[in-house]
Amino acid sequence: MNKEFAVIGLGRFGGSIVKELREMETDVLAIDIDEERVNEFADIATQSVIGNTTDETVLKNLGLRNFDNVIVAIGDNIQSSILTTLLLKDLGVKKVTVKAQSDYHARVLDKIGADVVVHPERDMGRRIAHRLVSSSVLDYLELSDEHSIVEIYATEKLAEQTLLDLDIRAEYGVSVIAIKRGSDIIVSPDPTVNIKETDVLIVIGTDDDLNKFEKLLNKE
Repeated sequence: MNKEFAVIGLGRFGGSIVKELREMETDVLAIDIDEERVNEFADIATQSVIGNTTDETVLKNLGLRNFDNVIVAIGDNIQSSILTTLLLKDLGVKKVTVKAQSDYHARVLDKIGADVVVHPERDMGRRIAHRLVSSSVLDYLELSDEHSIVEIYATEKLAEQTLLDLDIRAEYGVSVIAIKRGSDIIVSPDPTVNIKETDVLIVIGTDDDLNKFEKLLNKE
C-alpha cells in the first residue's frame, strides 16, 4: 500500500518535494494559502488545495491525521510554520517533518514535537563550502550538529595502501564505511583491501575529524 504524504507550502523547497514524491509514485496532497501556487501543482500532485493551515478546522477537514507524513515547508513565515506544526501534532499526525529557517526556529520546532527538522539552506551551504574548499570532496551529508558523512576521492595519497596500513580510524578518528569503485560499492570493506586512486571513500566521523582528514588529502 502506497504511503500518503501531504506537503504544506509550495515554494521552491516544498514544490521540489512534491515533484520528487510524485516521481516515486506516492500519493501527495499539496497545500498552500496561495491560489496561484496551488494551481501550478494541480497536474503534478495527486490533489492540490488552497488552505490556511494555521486554522485547526482546515487541517481536520483535510484529514491530515490519516497521512503517513506531513511536510511543513512554509517559507519565511516562522509563526505560521510553528503554529501549523503544533496543530498537526495535537491532531495526532504520525510524522511531521518541518523546514527550519534558523537554529532558533529549529529549537522551537523540537520543543513542540516536530519529528524531523531539516535545514535545507544551511545544509546546502555546508555542502557547497566543502566542495569549494576541498577538491577531493564529492558530497557532504550532515547527520547531526557534530557528525557527518563525506564522499571523498581517495587520491594518490591513499592509493595502493590498505585501510589496515593507513590506520585511518586511529590516526584521524573517522571510519570508512564503504568504498565506491566504478559501479560497485564495497560495504564494510575488509581492512586488507587495496585502495585505488580512483576509489571514492564514504567516511563517517565528527566534523572536526573529517576536516582534518580532508586537509590530509588536499595537502600538496
